[in-house]
Amino acid sequence: MAESVNDSPLLIRNDTNRTLSINDRENDLYNESGNMGASLPAVLNVTSDPRMVWEFNYQEAAIFLEEGENNDKYTTHPRTQDSVPAYLLAHSTWMYVFDLFATLLILLLALCEGEQSVSYLYLPVGVHGSLELFALLILGLELGIKMRWLGLQRFFRHKRTLVKFFTLLVMLSEAITVLIRQKNHVRVTRALRPLFVIDTHYCKGIRRISRQILQTMPAIMEMILLLLFFMLIFSILGEYHKSEFFFQYFITIQESFISLFVLLTTANYPDVMMEVYANSRGYAIFFIIYMSLELYFLMNLFLAVVYDTFSGLEKDKLKKLFFHKRTGCQYAFRLLVTKFHSDSMKLKHFVGMMGYFKPKKSRKEVYLMFKSMNRNKTGTLDQEEFYQLYEMCDIKWEIRCDDYIWSSSFKQPFKKIFKGLNWFVNWRWFDYFVYLVIAANFIWIFAETVMLSVNQVNVRGYNFPITWQSVVFVSIYFVEAVLKILGKGPKVYFKPGWDLFDFLVTFVSMVGLLGELFDNTFYYITVLRPFRLLRLFKIKRSYRDVLGTFFMLFSRLASLAGVIILLYYFFAVIGMEAFRGYDLTNCCKNTSVEDFYRKDNNSVIQGYYYLNDFDNILISGVTLFELTVVNNWFIIMDGFAYHISEWTRIYFMIFYLVMMIVMTIVVAFILELFLFRIQYRRKMHLEDIDDHERHRVEVTLSEEELHMCKNSDSVLTGHFIKTQTQSPDILLPYVFKGERTRSKEDFSLRMYSEEVKSWIAEEKKQRRGVITDMQELRHRERPNSIRSSSSQSVEILDFSADSIS
Repeated sequence: MAESVNDSPLLIRNDTNRTLSINDRENDLYNESGNMGASLPAVLNVTSDPRMVWEFNYQEAAIFLEEGENNDKYTTHPRTQDSVPAYLLAHSTWMYVFDLFATLLILLLALCEGEQSVSYLYLPVGVHGSLELFALLILGLELGIKMRWLGLQRFFRHKRTLVKFFTLLVMLSEAITVLIRQKNHVRVTRALRPLFVIDTHYCKGIRRISRQILQTMPAIMEMILLLLFFMLIFSILGEYHKSEFFFQYFITIQESFISLFVLLTTANYPDVMMEVYANSRGYAIFFIIYMSLELYFLMNLFLAVVYDTFSGLEKDKLKKLFFHKRTGCQYAFRLLVTKFHSDSMKLKHFVGMMGYFKPKKSRKEVYLMFKSMNRNKTGTLDQEEFYQLYEMCDIKWEIRCDDYIWSSSFKQPFKKIFKGLNWFVNWRWFDYFVYLVIAANFIWIFAETVMLSVNQVNVRGYNFPITWQSVVFVSIYFVEAVLKILGKGPKVYFKPGWDLFDFLVTFVSMVGLLGELFDNTFYYITVLRPFRLLRLFKIKRSYRDVLGTFFMLFSRLASLAGVIILLYYFFAVIGMEAFRGYDLTNCCKNTSVEDFYRKDNNSVIQGYYYLNDFDNILISGVTLFELTVVNNWFIIMDGFAYHISEWTRIYFMIFYLVMMIVMTIVVAFILELFLFRIQYRRKMHLEDIDDHERHRVEVTLSEEELHMCKNSDSVLTGHFIKTQTQSPDILLPYVFKGERTRSKEDFSLRMYSEEVKSWIAEEKKQRRGVITDMQELRHRERPNSIRSSSSQSVEILDFSADSIS
């Protein structure tokens, strides 16, 4: 039955669908033409070919909806018909790919540029300079296309585009200079290359997080200044009370401040305190008060402030995005309604718009969307119903059988067998048995590990034998996965995150078991056995919240990781330009960090800190990661300070502060989402938030509706929807179900549903207030004005009021 439904692409149109009868022409006049339709000659607007204006309105309405979906500013909307080709080219997939390619190429050039290149990736100056110029020209082409559709005035008003433009100019001039001189020079501006990544289409998550970090910065800077202020106060106290006991760390106020800054990171707390404490026990009070105030009070307060600011920004962002999408729907709706029915949209105009907005949607999918959105069953969409468009676009439709089992179409006796398998794998005692097996597997692995430890077995050289226990446990996991795939069906089994997690753990267990068939060279595969125990996380609800938070946060954590990598790139380039070429081997003689940089082949004690340098981008990344981990980070800073200059401490201290801010925001991300899951579950009275993971809708179609969707020559009409409402006894034999995965935005709107209603009520109240004020302006007395100019003013105000309403 499902195979008989034709899924022809929506872009395949027939002139029959466009042909309007004389009565339709009179009643199907467009409400208003958009920027594209308005630019046509007046003779074409109404009298000659209204279909052309409708096509322009469809395309412009789709552009408004795309701007709402992508959170693009409506001020960058194409203003004329001539600017639309440039807009479409700039927003095409090919241009997105070229932009990303050029951006990644520029970033990767840091691996092969001159003396700072990785040894085996070195490229001559002419080659890497030409590649850089090529990538910059692609980015310049993209900016030129953007300038073509925006115009000069709006182009230079867009902040992110303006920053990209001037950065591109600087880098172009530097690339040309390098090619002319055939020699690299100091280029700190390479640290600005990550700006191009932030602006690409496929890095929207990185751009969004970067914007949130910048929006959080005022509150963060207040707390940073407070931390540094108290640090300065204690530095002054240390300076006033310095004595022979404070000699090493508090000689000057500068050294006092640096020592307390490092002390805040807890990297060398015993080193600083214990020497003083050994000579005078009373000075412990100084350090206890300082650490209690700065580390345990102000740093925790810093986290609380960042979390509060971040959670507030999250709700504010949700509200702005919600209204931004509604505004896009409002703009599009005004272009899709007729002059005589300005409060409702016909199906054919909805279909025409979807041909540009989602051209890959089939006729059937578009009709199912329309019918699902048309809750009033009038055959036309009003404004409130049209607001559902975004949440309906990603729904996947399929015809529903008598039951939801994938094997319903199988022949007997297979249909009965697979139905029994479906019941068995969904039986709760089956899950309990699997959990019992996992617990037994945990006890066995733990006991085996204890025996290996007691016998002091070197696991790297130990040839793990295949035991019957290992075979039994993995076989049970394998049989469980097979039964669930056969019972639920592959499509249903691999859809939920937990079943996919189970399958991956089972697959890893199978790889580990196969690894035990080989010798000890497969040690790294053998150690995968403990991953089987990860499935115990499903037993307790709090554990499900932990892993569920990770699954929901994964995409955002990936964006956060992208932000961190770009920050590493920024500081790595600066580090290479400032510190490249300095060898710290056996440096820092007669200092407290001398032993950490010692390299002596005849000595047992080796420092190895001399390996932390900035010779190329990869080594710089490792050095920066060591600084991020904090432990003994001051030793690296001291090494460069003693060997090069005390001013180098500024670089390392700024890097620490920046990474502290970013890592605090990472914690705020995790806290916000984890608490959100718990609050959502409690408010919705759910056992598990995953119960609401899927958004499901059902739509029933009659034989005539299915035929209409199936044949491209048939005119799509909403008449059947209205007829079915008037005759509820009509048999609708075809039931289609639609599903999509809910996003964090969907969950937030459901949880804050009462607040969302108040947002909408407030917005409507403000809009009515604006309309009322404008109507009052229409009727006010205008002294010393002629009637014609007054009438003209009223005309303009009438248009503005209609536009707002």
